[in-house]
Amino acid sequence: MKDLSNENVIHVKKENVEYIQFRRLLEYSNVLNHCYTLKNYNLDFSMHGETAKYKPIVIQNYKRICDAIGTDYKQIVRPWQTHTGNIQKIEGKIKENEPDIGIEELKNIDGIITNKKNIILSTINADCILFLFFDPIKKAIANVHSGWRGTFQKIAPKAVKEMMKEYGCNPKDILCCISPSISVERFCVHEDVEKPCREIFAYTNKVDEFIHLGEIEEGKQKYYIDTIKINKIILMELGLKKENIIESKICSVQNAKQIHSKRGSKTNFFGVGTALIELK
Repeated sequence: MKDLSNENVIHVKKENVEYIQFRRLLEYSNVLNHCYTLKNYNLDFSMHGETAKYKPIVIQNYKRICDAIGTDYKQIVRPWQTHTGNIQKIEGKIKENEPDIGIEELKNIDGIITNKKNIILSTINADCILFLFFDPIKKAIANVHSGWRGTFQKIAPKAVKEMMKEYGCNPKDILCCISPSISVERFCVHEDVEKPCREIFAYTNKVDEFIHLGEIEEGKQKYYIDTIKINKIILMELGLKKENIIESKICSVQNAKQIHSKRGSKTNFFGVGTALIELK
């Protein structure tokens, strides 16, 4: 398997896990833990719709990755993602001796924020974007899941606004790291997705930068949408600095042998990766 390291991320290979870390966030390793998992060694965090069967496996996989980065898997807090625009503040753990996964208190939540130490925020994906936010001044973090639906609901800037409201964060101080996700070259859609995208973001006057004309297939026009570009535009509009928005520059579909990918899977049974972030 190829090394996925580049100028923004490093690919870490250990005995039974592999993961990616952002070079910029590693500058704060004295106060911050983070990673994005790869699929090697069957590192899968999906319940596959059968919680009783797969939850023990998922918890064991959390233990494996948390051991690798030097933290306690019992401190995991993971929202019940349903492609919403909803953000929730995390004040503490709900379950004492196991990760907070699949619980009613976190249902229909796709972004979580905290300024508490020793709480590991986790989100999952298989092509969608996962955002890791960190304010090194106010010592606050966020972990946000954003597919195209979340992007259209502007969930990433919503998370930043919540950090501003709850913790007094200044957008100019916030670092934003963008996980491996589907690239514009692989995100091909029809008018049912392209039209609302064009309408929602027309105000930016930059639609031509992130919607590109594709081929015609069976009489239907296809389009390519750059969801990463959209999010960068609306985050900078909110005040984040361009140099503080760091892309992994890794396409999940093109690297489906190493990264969980719905579109890159050859079957309907696919796993998911997780992004973790924690204040020490």
